[in-house]
Amino acid sequence: MKTIAFFSTVAAGKTTLVYHLAWMFADMGHNVIAADLDPRSDLTSMFLDEDRLEELWPDGKHPNTIYGAVEPILSGVGDIQAPHVETLDTQVGLIAGDPDLSRFEDTFSAAWPRCHDRDESAFYRAILMAAEQRGAELVLIDVGPNLGAINRAALIASQYVVIPLASDIYSLKGLRNLGPQLRLWREAWGKLRGRSQDVSRPLGDMCPIGYVVMQHGTRGERPVKAYLRWMERIPNEYRRSVTDEPRDVNVHVENDPYCLAALKNYRSLMPLAMEARKPMFRLKPADGAIGAHAQAVRDCFGDFHLLALRILSRIGAA
Repeated sequence: MKTIAFFSTVAAGKTTLVYHLAWMFADMGHNVIAADLDPRSDLTSMFLDEDRLEELWPDGKHPNTIYGAVEPILSGVGDIQAPHVETLDTQVGLIAGDPDLSRFEDTFSAAWPRCHDRDESAFYRAILMAAEQRGAELVLIDVGPNLGAINRAALIASQYVVIPLASDIYSLKGLRNLGPQLRLWREAWGKLRGRSQDVSRPLGDMCPIGYVVMQHGTRGERPVKAYLRWMERIPNEYRRSVTDEPRDVNVHVENDPYCLAALKNYRSLMPLAMEARKPMFRLKPADGAIGAHAQAVRDCFGDFHLLALRILSRIGAA
């Protein structure tokens, strides 16, 4: 099982990226679980309609969400429960998110310095149970856009980290905050694991494998000038903040090995996809993908397929 967290501190299309990659990996024959560990639960709402959300989030207990799986241990009344995995397709399962998860921010925060393995690795163990249930090869983890304790616990469950970025000043500023914090978490978790006598403690490598530039504007095949200004600063900011490498004046997004993809804004495809409740690259003429839209669907498929191949290569699963 390979676990990949998608982590950004700014609004950069992160959840949309996870949603589409889950379906793309499935189209490529992989058994996938999407784990929604963001209390906002946007990924869950992309996969499921409102009637199902209402069933998952009733008043009282929520046994079929990630909150229901970890609630006993976080409340101090028992160990985690085997999580419910929502079947979306024979190849795609979902560990549903839950807005109530935000209530346990303090619990996760307290668990870290105490090296309380049952608390801090709750997400990891829940994901492991879910993957074993379905025989999943890949787990894609969607986390919230912040540096809080819930995200730290979620990242412990990840072997790899992909960082989605937008072509703007907010993403550059966010990268300057995220990169050093991610390095600190990796270093601190390594020390905590070293103190532990529990050989089953999760790896939690949190290894960054690259970034994805999301929804840049284009004119023809080139990003427009306003976006290009910020895109050109991403490669060296990533090196400085995330990998702690020296500046390279010769690196650009187009030749940067850390750039997994630069995905353009598919504009009117996304509303069609939301209405049809399917990924953009699966849209058909019956969904309204006619004329120029049909070519855009093909382009979208090619872009996400290439991105999926690059991710698989970076994690040794190609």
